[in-house]
Amino acid sequence: MIILPSSVSLLVATVQLAARCYGRFNPLHHSGAASPYFDAPAQFGIPSSTPPQCFVDRAAYIVRHGSRFPEPGSFAGWQALYEKFQNSSYVARGPLAFIPFWTPPVDDILHQPLYLSSTGARESFDLGVELRKRYGFTSGGDNLTVWTAGQQRVVDTATYFLQGYLSQGNYLSNSAENRGIVIAMPDSVNYTFADSLTPSSGCPAYSTGDTSAKASIFRATYQGKIASRLNRFLDGLELADSDVGVMQDLCGFQAEINGDTRFCDVFTESEWKDYEYAHDLNYYYGSGPGNPFSATVGYPWLHAVTDLFVSSPNRTEARQDFVPPALIMSFTHDNNLPPVVSALGVWNSSSAHGVYPLSVEAPNPGRTFRSSYLVSFRGYVALERLSCRSDATSTSVKHGARQSLESQAAHTSARVQKFVRIRINNAVVPVPHCDTGPGFSCPLGAFVAHTRRRAVVAGDFVDRCGLKGVKNATGVLDIFTQVPSRIGQTYTLLMPQPYAISLP
Repeated sequence: MIILPSSVSLLVATVQLAARCYGRFNPLHHSGAASPYFDAPAQFGIPSSTPPQCFVDRAAYIVRHGSRFPEPGSFAGWQALYEKFQNSSYVARGPLAFIPFWTPPVDDILHQPLYLSSTGARESFDLGVELRKRYGFTSGGDNLTVWTAGQQRVVDTATYFLQGYLSQGNYLSNSAENRGIVIAMPDSVNYTFADSLTPSSGCPAYSTGDTSAKASIFRATYQGKIASRLNRFLDGLELADSDVGVMQDLCGFQAEINGDTRFCDVFTESEWKDYEYAHDLNYYYGSGPGNPFSATVGYPWLHAVTDLFVSSPNRTEARQDFVPPALIMSFTHDNNLPPVVSALGVWNSSSAHGVYPLSVEAPNPGRTFRSSYLVSFRGYVALERLSCRSDATSTSVKHGARQSLESQAAHTSARVQKFVRIRINNAVVPVPHCDTGPGFSCPLGAFVAHTRRRAVVAGDFVDRCGLKGVKNATGVLDIFTQVPSRIGQTYTLLMPQPYAISLP
């Protein structure tokens, strides 16, 4: 029997229903950036559970915001599709019989587009609950600081995360305890450079490496065929190739906004796989390993986290004015996750010939780079530092009477070794050429060496981005240890306590 964690979101009911309807194939797991959050499958066959002889003593996450309503440009496409359906006289049959009655799932144009949906809020809350239970880093009453890019949907994701993380107990009588602190910063600007959670905007050269238009080349190979197939179900109305893309987007968006999955039923499994691969190409060549500047803009986050991993949590180090927590949470946008994958050097190599770089002609099923497994709503890349006992084969533990927990810890610390592993949407991904530790983890020292080698691939941020001589240009991300950060221009928000209070 599989026991689901208590943090399972409302969306799971929709996903489970979809899974039953579609058998073993679920379009919501193949919708790229339009996918509501789901745990990615174990591509490498590694269990996601922490090895029994280990515990996580430090973790860092970089997270896309939760599910949202469409951006204005996408919403305009929805409105145009609606007008097309409403302003024509036609007969619709089969899987399209619902379209004469379909309406876009937005009923408050002033306040919904661009912002989180209720599913996005729940995804964020659930992640807070999940990580509080998973790691046990935070004692009752302790506060937690998180970091976020400044656009409202990202700030809201950070806030709902904190509400979930701090939802246990009641601290109404003590306003100084159990508080969430949000360190926010300018979003998608060109003047904070690498000291940002949206560093690609601070790298002028980055856009020159963006060849995501290759995705359009691939879309042209399948959208026309889909339109021709669907037009057989219509008399008096003809779908254009571009309508197909809008309709496929609506599968994921409507599922997370109002639970309507009728557009998911319109397309075949192979059509969904083509749609997903177009997303893969968009992210691989736009912000992932196919962009030569991707690792450059992703490396500052990796370097900052690696520095924290070689230090002790909850302790100020040299050149720091802030004590970072054991759990480092960073919230940002979809395009800022693939650069971290590039910096780590994962998902861009294969023992099979011809997998990478990704082909614009046809998907290779052997690829590990999958947009649905990375940039789904509330998708994330996480690094965990593990403390593992070297005597894990023992099945018995000796405990002395009235022996303190501290003395027990001191006794075992000499036999504890440190390791690092990567999680991408919960699935464990091995560090390249470094998976000899428990659960295919990488020894901490070897991970530090791997990070240094990746610095050579990434190059110097200021140099590669063409910023030499630019005032304040930096390749360093210091927001986790400098609060406030001068170049990052961070500012602090205090999350209100989520308690009902009496009206005056």
